[in-house]
Amino acid sequence: MKHQKQHWRKKSYQKVTLETKLLVVDQILNGHISNNQASKKYDVPRTTISYWLRKYSTLVQQNNGMSKNDEIKKLKEKIEELEFQKDFQQDI
Repeated sequence: MKHQKQHWRKKSYQKVTLETKLLVVDQILNGHISNNQASKKYDVPRTTISYWLRKYSTLVQQNNGMSKNDEIKKLKEKIEELEFQKDFQQDI
């Protein structure tokens, strides 16, 4: 009895636009659809959708981190300005 080799072909998916990726991520994060539903609706593997979600959350954290640093920098500058004004007024 010979063993037949089964050739598994990976399902081919079409390239997804950035707009579609953002739409899928937005719908999942807002609770409109689940990963499974999005996978079926947009014909994208669930692992790919999980990857998009991770990338998106990393991007958001980076952007929030940068804006926090900018906020801290502005506050430090304001404190220095106020201290200068206070010192200047005391000298008068």
